[in-house]
Amino acid sequence: NQILIEMDGFDVRTNVIVLAATNRPDMLDSALIRPGRFDRRISIPLPDLKDREEIIKIHMKGKPINENVSVEKIARKTVGFSGADIENMLNEAAILTARESRESITEADIEEAALKVTIGSERKTLQSDEEKRMTAYHEAGHALVAANVKDMDPVQRVSIVARGQTLGHTDLPPERDRYQETRTRIISFITTMLGGRAAEELVFNEMTVGATDDIRRSTELARKMVAE
Repeated sequence: NQILIEMDGFDVRTNVIVLAATNRPDMLDSALIRPGRFDRRISIPLPDLKDREEIIKIHMKGKPINENVSVEKIARKTVGFSGADIENMLNEAAILTARESRESITEADIEEAALKVTIGSERKTLQSDEEKRMTAYHEAGHALVAANVKDMDPVQRVSIVARGQTLGHTDLPPERDRYQETRTRIISFITTMLGGRAAEELVFNEMTVGATDDIRRSTELARKMVAE
């Protein structure tokens, strides 16, 4: 409200430009974005491959990066990362290297840091062998379906190591930046997400709560396909 009052109170002979940034443009008050106020919008999308390469180079400065680390390879593996995500990833890689008293940051450190940024830190959970077996089949279900449906990105990693809120994960990083999605790819993605629940039913004739996030994301995608 204070900004609105100030913006209405400028002398017409005074040249003033007000700049502001938000990552939630959908929540802006319509009074703020009417003509004469914030009426010029500049959208900044997530960085593409070349952008990510340049951002990675900036955040590598001052860090002891191993000479075998490829900036291009990291950029290709970080599709969908924002500039802040990349900074966080390289800082986490540096912390991991320091914690293990090593002299340089390796590609493995950066990959581990990327997982930490996207999924969460590795955590110790006292699971029974039966729970681990259920998680293993659940993740294998995702991986098998992903390998057999059309237009899915290749499976890069399957793990039953607990991270963040998950007991395991199947990593399907995008191979490239995409600016369009097809109906086939979205249905394949939904099918892959439901593969974990299907595996539980087939193997154990039972269902677990492990598919909660899969069902939530599948439902969101399906609703968007129909409504948007």
